Amino acid sequence: MVTYWIILLAIAVGVVFIAEKLKQPYPTFLVVIGLIIGLVPIPALGEIKSYAANNDTVFQTTVIFIFLSALLGDAALKLPFDELKRNKKSISLLAFLGTLLTFLLVAASTYFFLNLSLQESLIFGALMAATDPVSVLSIFKSMGLNKRLSIVVEGESLANDGVAVVLFQIAVVTTALSLTGTLNALLEFLKVVSGGILIGGVFGLLASRITSKIDHYLVETGLSMVLFYGTFQLAEHFDVSGVISVVVGGVILGTYGRNVGMSDLTHEKVNSFWETIAFLSNALIFLLVGLEVSRIDFLDKGWLIVGSILIVLLARFLAVYISLAFDKSIPTSWKPIISWGGLKGSLSIALVLGITPEFEGKNLLLAMTFSNVVFSLLIQGTTLKKLVSFLNVK
Repeated sequence: MVTYWIILLAIAVGVVFIAEKLKQPYPTFLVVIGLIIGLVPIPALGEIKSYAANNDTVFQTTVIFIFLSALLGDAALKLPFDELKRNKKSISLLAFLGTLLTFLLVAASTYFFLNLSLQESLIFGALMAATDPVSVLSIFKSMGLNKRLSIVVEGESLANDGVAVVLFQIAVVTTALSLTGTLNALLEFLKVVSGGILIGGVFGLLASRITSKIDHYLVETGLSMVLFYGTFQLAEHFDVSGVISVVVGGVILGTYGRNVGMSDLTHEKVNSFWETIAFLSNALIFLLVGLEVSRIDFLDKGWLIVGSILIVLLARFLAVYISLAFDKSIPTSWKPIISWGGLKGSLSIALVLGITPEFEGKNLLLAMTFSNVVFSLLIQGTTLKKLVSFLNVK
């Protein structure tokens, strides 16, 4: 098993090297190589493909627990708190109202126009409500966008993740709509979100106080690992949002902890460590996304896939424009970029793989989700820079 991961890592690093030389976003290259490996019989890679693509546990465990915690923690550590505060209205509108609108619009449209069942529609709406931080951060960082626009998009992608996961968890157990069920779902949503904030906040403050008592960058790096992985596990154990807890804990450690306890050397070493882990995690995630193609049955699903892509794109644009109508500080030229930049990624695939095999619509949802993720990365991801240039956003 270790050998498989070393080979995958070697492939990923090689592909990233080529992408950097060509000055292209490496996630796109990795997905394409993953698709080629997944679709083309390559004898030397047969066992690796089978291991990575035919084992739900591998993808879910590595993406959601190992990689996602690292990526969220790294991004949260580096987000300037003052900038987040200044843009809290925009970020909150997109992450909460925008995510909810996307969920409702996608669910309603797939139910009425694509004839999915109610539960299938709700699940797919939740899967598509997530703007994956792995995809968004890696592509936006390579573009050198306007600082405020970048903060808004990064902030949304981090906060939105936790909201979308909660909506997914509620959708999975929803078989019919009722007033009582809706109220229970709302209470569950509030519990999961507030619980994640509480756990992340408490342990972020605790880690910050501990780092103020020591000055040893290796110990403090280890402490950050305990914070990110520990809060995620603890939050999930209590059935609240692990994603939100990691983001909150990371922001607190990166701002308050930095101010009260980290020396410049420690700050540099901790950031370098997580930057390396985030890079390796990113590289492996996008390669794994491409490898998943070998397990999906696309037969007789063409029109549903095309219809779902159009619905998701339209829902994203409507959600962004409606949400930001309440914030006049966002320039009109930014809205198409925020809309088109709502990339889907590995989180959506990891979530859909977690649906029980007994669920009748799992294969359809997997095909639709995978197709939307690939479209997002290969089409939206590669044209985003051109859109920024066209709109002359500096």
